[in-house]
Amino acid sequence: MNAKSIVAIILVVLGIVVLAYSGITFTTPGETIKFLGMRIETRETHFVPPIFGAFSLVGGIVLLLLKPGSA
Repeated sequence: MNAKSIVAIILVVLGIVVLAYSGITFTTPGETIKFLGMRIETRETHFVPPIFGAFSLVGGIVLLLLKPGSA
């Protein structure tokens, strides 16, 4: 199994997961604010829309269907 096949399978799996959940929401740590001696930690929420799952799925399938010597 070459690198192109591994990337294609990962894209297909991620595309199916994003489409199955109608998008994925995740949070990342934001900036820390210091105010009056208190530390306030913020979080940023991000959303991956289902259209990116569809693009990932189609891209993975196209990579799997390409001939081994063409990439």
